[in-house]
Amino acid sequence: MSTAVKFDQVVKHYGDLQALKGISFDVEEGAFFGLLGPNGAGKSTLINAMSGLVVPTSGSIQVMGQDVIKDYRQTRRALGLVPQELIADPFFNIRELLELQSGYFGKKGPQQQKWIDELLERLALADKAKSNTSQLSGGMKRRVLIAMALVHQPQVLVLDEPTAGVDVDLRRTLWDFTKELHQKGHTIILTTHYLEEAEALCDKVAIMRQGEVRALDNTRNLLSKHPYRYLRVNVSNPHIDLIEPLAERLVEKESNGLVFQIAKDASMSEALAWMQQAGLEVTDVSSRDATLEEVFIDLTSSADGGADNA
Repeated sequence: MSTAVKFDQVVKHYGDLQALKGISFDVEEGAFFGLLGPNGAGKSTLINAMSGLVVPTSGSIQVMGQDVIKDYRQTRRALGLVPQELIADPFFNIRELLELQSGYFGKKGPQQQKWIDELLERLALADKAKSNTSQLSGGMKRRVLIAMALVHQPQVLVLDEPTAGVDVDLRRTLWDFTKELHQKGHTIILTTHYLEEAEALCDKVAIMRQGEVRALDNTRNLLSKHPYRYLRVNVSNPHIDLIEPLAERLVEKESNGLVFQIAKDASMSEALAWMQQAGLEVTDVSSRDATLEEVFIDLTSSADGGADNA
């Protein structure tokens, strides 16, 4: 399969701070790719470098086979970025902003107007087309950013925390539209702190921490490789003191239940024996594999607690 985006030993220094430490991986054309990590992991620095907003200290980035520095005109035509920061333009209404953005890429004429109309309709902005962005809510401003990123019909769409602080309706509208774009062949790169979204949408993920990639794999493979499963036990006496083997495996305590982290190669009968020994009055037991959030926490937690601010 062809490569949509290629990162090759990308390094970025801000003074003494090394925000990116030799990042190398490929995003395949047509992929729905998740770029995950805690605050300060370097995700935004990497995205800004890919978009031409930041110049790497060393290494190279290609978008659709073109270098983002040497061939910046071609790569910016191929890329659409939805940034975290909300738009605030005091001079132009939404339709005018989309027409101006179209003009930057040489897009004009009846077909382009038709595409602008479709974007306004699909993102529920049609009745706000003549409104200034200062009149819009945060969620509406987010929709305008998405429309601006898509107006030149890029092959690669980068969504940097697109659902941060938005309501449920917008989140659903955004994901339905994004899934349609993906089905039509667009490459989607998503950063999000809502890991359940990444688990549901992304076929492959990279997990970053402190400027490095800690994991890169298909989402299903990443989940299956996690060494633990989770045992949820409903009990009628949840406040009873646990014996040591259970206490050290307890990860969550609820009003009527307990959740234990159990090694996949551990015997279920042994865990049940511990419960009996502890005197737990079990009413129900269920087992599940790790979620992406649990894998993420396992890979990004650190005893030293340090993080950069990129």
